[in-house]
Amino acid sequence: MKSLLTKQDLISFEEGIAAHFNNAEIKAPIHLYNGNENNMISIFKDINEDDWVMCSWRSHYQCLLKGVPRDQLKKDIIEGRSISLCYSKYRVVSSGIVAGILPIAVGIALGIKRAKGKNKVYCFMGDMTSESGMAYECIKYSVNKNLPIHFVVEDNEMSVCTPTEEAWGPSDFSPDDYITYYRYKNKYPHAGSGKRIEF
Repeated sequence: MKSLLTKQDLISFEEGIAAHFNNAEIKAPIHLYNGNENNMISIFKDINEDDWVMCSWRSHYQCLLKGVPRDQLKKDIIEGRSISLCYSKYRVVSSGIVAGILPIAVGIALGIKRAKGKNKVYCFMGDMTSESGMAYECIKYSVNKNLPIHFVVEDNEMSVCTPTEEAWGPSDFSPDDYITYYRYKNKYPHAGSGKRIEF
């Protein structure tokens, strides 16, 4: 999908959301990205307008790159929907439940296959989710059934506040037709901006 957004556009958006959070204008959890802008822009070059994008609680970049207007996205985040951003018009669905989006993504991909559709599902997950049984089952089913889906594992090396590799051991994902895997360092904590906020 051809996006006119630049790396700096993405960074500036998240910095703006962090500023609203720091000013106690967002009375709900936020999960911010940083350090993976080039990865995201590259991945979205393969995503078409009619493809589905499925995300976890950290989905601001996906929404922007899929075409959700910045002002609408900002308004929804300020109103407290950062971890559950869903836009049927832009085919973006996110869920704050760990691994909860994976079976939904597989179900949509199965529906596309049964309808003989030409579009595809892109399902984003973090490194902790990728170690769950749900992830292995969904990926295995998708591969065995040859579903039109691609999984993106975004490894920031943290399972909430615990180093993922320390808890689970090294990741064994290798990029292939079904999986894109990349590592990045996020300057933000798991939730919030890194600043204690009082309301």
